[in-house]
Amino acid sequence: MKISKSFKIYIHIIFAFFSCQYLNADTNFSKNLVIHDNPKVIKELKFKDFNLQEVDLTNKKGNIMIINFWASWCLPCKREMPSLEKLAQDYPEIIVYAVNMEKPNKLRAGDFFKSIGITSLGIYFDPDFKLVKTFKMRGLPTSILIDKNGKEFGRVVGEIDFNSKVFIKILKKYI
Repeated sequence: MKISKSFKIYIHIIFAFFSCQYLNADTNFSKNLVIHDNPKVIKELKFKDFNLQEVDLTNKKGNIMIINFWASWCLPCKREMPSLEKLAQDYPEIIVYAVNMEKPNKLRAGDFFKSIGITSLGIYFDPDFKLVKTFKMRGLPTSILIDKNGKEFGRVVGEIDFNSKVFIKILKKYI
């Protein structure tokens, strides 16, 4: 069976396209992740749990924490959330807080998690939007990476795969 020249060209184009997509994913990852040379002190880190009781992590130390800010209308939030849940399941020493950045609506937030199969992450709220100012956030999703001393050592702005080898390697330096 002889393969036509145009078919070979088509196969090469497809291969090149998927190779570029793979490389592009790594490039986007590095654009989305910022690791600070000097971890930043967090003056206040308070938000509400699902029952709207205050959670104060201002002086919490001992574990790496990821504070992930999301909204139910945010498609990149929806796409990255399953990888965040898997990270939390695979690395129980990393504490994940998924903070909804809309007016507290337990039903909508719960439905959002249910629609994408999230079962093991807690839902938190920032009803006064104080953390937007504290962290000078510019968009969603945003994840703040906090070291064992309670300082921000990095952040992710935009969507990433929390289970990528690059991200896991970085996190392991802080565990």
